Amino acid sequence: MSTMNNNHQEAVETVRELIKGIDTAMFTTISPEGLVSRPMKTQEVEFDGDLWFLTKKDTSKFGEVLHDPRVNVVYAGKSYVSIRGTARIVQDLEKKKEFWNAGYDAFLKTSYDDPNVILIQVHAEAAEYWKSGNLAEKASYLFKRLTNQDTEESNLNQTIELK
Repeated sequence: MSTMNNNHQEAVETVRELIKGIDTAMFTTISPEGLVSRPMKTQEVEFDGDLWFLTKKDTSKFGEVLHDPRVNVVYAGKSYVSIRGTARIVQDLEKKKEFWNAGYDAFLKTSYDDPNVILIQVHAEAAEYWKSGNLAEKASYLFKRLTNQDTEESNLNQTIELK
């Protein structure tokens, strides 16, 4: 396996571990008025470079993704992860069925085979993350950032390419 493929796999595994167990993300799209964020439930699929969300066509995010597919997805838990990517609308009935659960019946007030139900697939391009650390480590890192000192030694904040 090439170094590029190894680096990509390591980046995917890092993000997978950081977002594991965090059910809800803030999903940000670009509207004509600017950026719009809303909480969305991530589908319970092991992260492989793509994130999946269920929604309906009659929502603003549907039109926003069609108009400009650039999105950002943020997770907050033991760590903070901001994932930049490109979204696309997916109409795959079998995939909708795979992700569907009883909670969606109540929340979306429909069933997976409703043509108004869609999937949004986000292909991750890069992720920036902040690991939880002890208070002294965080304070030192923030001080260095605020005073423009070199922060390369800190592993609290990293950006990784997923392309």
